[in-house]
Amino acid sequence: MAHLHPDGHAQEIHTLDAFDRAVAGGSLVGRRVQSLDLTGRTRELLATDTTAAVFLGCRLAPDAAAKVRTDGALVFPPVPDLPFDPYRGLLYTPGELFDGLGRGGYAATADARTYTWFRRTRQDGDVFASMLRAVHDDAMSDALDERLAGVPVVGVMGGHAMARGTDAYAGAARLGRALTRAGLTVATGGGPGAMEAANLGAYAAPHPDGMLDEALALLGKEPSYAPSIGDWARAAFEVRARWPEGGDSIGIPTWFYGHEPPNAFAGHIAKYFANATREDGLLARCTAGVVYLPGAAGTVQEIFDNATPNYYGSRGEPTPMVLVNRVHWTEHLPAWPLLTALAEGRAMAPRIALVDTVDEAADALLRLAGR
Repeated sequence: MAHLHPDGHAQEIHTLDAFDRAVAGGSLVGRRVQSLDLTGRTRELLATDTTAAVFLGCRLAPDAAAKVRTDGALVFPPVPDLPFDPYRGLLYTPGELFDGLGRGGYAATADARTYTWFRRTRQDGDVFASMLRAVHDDAMSDALDERLAGVPVVGVMGGHAMARGTDAYAGAARLGRALTRAGLTVATGGGPGAMEAANLGAYAAPHPDGMLDEALALLGKEPSYAPSIGDWARAAFEVRARWPEGGDSIGIPTWFYGHEPPNAFAGHIAKYFANATREDGLLARCTAGVVYLPGAAGTVQEIFDNATPNYYGSRGEPTPMVLVNRVHWTEHLPAWPLLTALAEGRAMAPRIALVDTVDEAADALLRLAGR
């Protein structure tokens, strides 16, 4: 959401361009300035009223920092020696999370270094580290709300084990492409497997149909992130380089499952430390419905995490739910019979569907949504 200052301008400032516009307007009173290097804006800060402003993780020259404190602004300085920015105001990009891949392999990336920090601090129980994780995750949620305000979002859920080069992976990619071409923003758990495939399909949406087939063939040479996350990620960046300017989508992964890397096809990535916050936030933002591909325990959990607010109407009108693969959801993991039993007589009943193949899923969801 866009938080507004009393004068009608956006209260939060995330970029130097936005900072310069605010300063040109003559005031930073009450603004929240996030994670900017302002060492080159000292003259502007000395000349601008910053009463009740808050500077979160900004770099300030000493005289500028002293002046804004004198104005009554709060200054939360950058935290040294962290592999991530707890105050960041924008979602991640794949390039940011995989920065360092070409120099030292996956272990050198920002993503891997943050996971290492998370594992260490989670074990030692440091309350300061806990606070930093919480601040970061809240900043992610805020940035996600701002990015998705007014946007119809459809979730695609499925297992991380789905390998590149398989028919299932290709089907999930076609699904992501079809949903994106229908005007929806695809959101996934942001990891490998079915999640990557759906984000890939969204990326392929603006390109001719043959591009996806070629991309799938290239990716199939590195079918899994095991044994080498680096080789797996490099194949994805090769696709991005060969076909730039792909379609946008959202990935919402977690360092709680840090052994599963984020995929490089989501245009914007909200990565969390707390998996519970991530799971609830992902489903709550799927305002246009969710498609569930075959998966295991995690996907079953996501089905019923979504079914509960649909059952009670706690988030308003129930959103569509489409389960893919009749045999999987009625015999292997019979979630469908329980879902239909819950839906009977409720407003959610006409908003659920079970289809046999992934190629039926997009039409089913659009039909349930009345699009």
